[in-house]
Amino acid sequence: MSNPSVSKPLKLGIAGLGTVGGGVVRLLQANANAVTHKAGRPIEIVAISAKSKGKDRGIDLSHIQWIDNPMDLVSNPDIDVVVELIGGANGIAYDLVCAALKAHKGVVTANKALIALHGDELAKLAEEKNVPLLFEAAVAGGIPVIKTIKEALTPDRLKRIGGILNGTCNYILTAMAKTGCAFNDILRETQELGYAEADPSTDIDGFDAAHKLAILASLSFGHTIHFKDVFVEGIRGINPDDLHYAKELGYTIKLIGIAQQHQDNRIELRVHPALLPYDTPLARVDGVTNAVFTEGEFSGRLMLEGAGAGEGPTSTAVSADIIDIARGSTIPMWGTDWKELTPATVVSRNEFVKAYYIRLMVQDKPGVVADIATILKEHNVSLRSLLQHGATNDTDDTPIVPIILVTHKTKEESLLQALQAIQKLPVITEKHIMLRIEEA
Repeated sequence: MSNPSVSKPLKLGIAGLGTVGGGVVRLLQANANAVTHKAGRPIEIVAISAKSKGKDRGIDLSHIQWIDNPMDLVSNPDIDVVVELIGGANGIAYDLVCAALKAHKGVVTANKALIALHGDELAKLAEEKNVPLLFEAAVAGGIPVIKTIKEALTPDRLKRIGGILNGTCNYILTAMAKTGCAFNDILRETQELGYAEADPSTDIDGFDAAHKLAILASLSFGHTIHFKDVFVEGIRGINPDDLHYAKELGYTIKLIGIAQQHQDNRIELRVHPALLPYDTPLARVDGVTNAVFTEGEFSGRLMLEGAGAGEGPTSTAVSADIIDIARGSTIPMWGTDWKELTPATVVSRNEFVKAYYIRLMVQDKPGVVADIATILKEHNVSLRSLLQHGATNDTDDTPIVPIILVTHKTKEESLLQALQAIQKLPVITEKHIMLRIEEA
């Protein structure tokens, strides 16, 4: 390693000074000496661009140049690396990253949507310009999963990767299970605690986790993965009863993302709530915590767990990328040359083969269970177990009761056809709930 006292500083321009941007400035200032020695050269923030110059962020910006237009960071000859912390898949964030790469400046970003939607294009551009583009903080905050895949696991062939990729959903489901409170009540609490945005749809509808899964799959399997290829279901339809019934059956419910390479090299990509057995590691990951597992031919199964968001963990991940660039890292964006990547062939939803949890609300009349079982049999769906609980409306002449079905493994297409037929029965009183069971 070269002597930091004589090495040329790595000079940064930071765009975005929110929670993460402010955290990066705070960390690099507080740990300047340690960062310099670990990077092998000083790291200097020379310019910053953000929406509000006068806002008190609790950090010293007096010696840093303020730039109103973030695009001007690109034309600043003193800047070596642009740190994009604005957010958003398009608009100024996209324009800034593209312009920085074209100007032969390195880029560090925490922008998962940008990487998930434009990663293929940006990887090509970074390779053509021979500059680094690093994004450790884009997936699972402070968990070093991208570095693990690109470096520690690079000799291995990964077969499966996934986990709990969204802390907001994990908090909501954990709180519902512990308190029995309704989804909307827990969501409001989550927003008050700052774990969910005013518009929480990106989190609770599964899109945040899907962005992260697309990135992990691209890194793991040597294919170009597009966000649109990820099957996505959110958690809006789950109520406390489902968590109670799952517990009776020996499971908990989590929003998970799974990417799996089949033997024919097709890729299965799915984000959805799932029943997990209580004795599995992911089932024990509660609150806002994230967890990512990998399965490799030689490395076996590994799991990394930690804070998936927040100033400290995310700014640490961003700063680690900056140090890698200071050290002269030449690892390609996706861990392999862009030209070596091939388009993925994706497994359709109809081809998923899982065991399933189904909740039906039915009128309590003779023969109902027999009619449902007949339809399932006609569609080659085999039942593993059935739960039936008391009526939910004791005052009515015709009580409404929940029926909980658990199937053996079956093709999803067959089950969807069966449920379509069951839904037409006159005794069915509301839309069914169908959840996949993830046994491992």
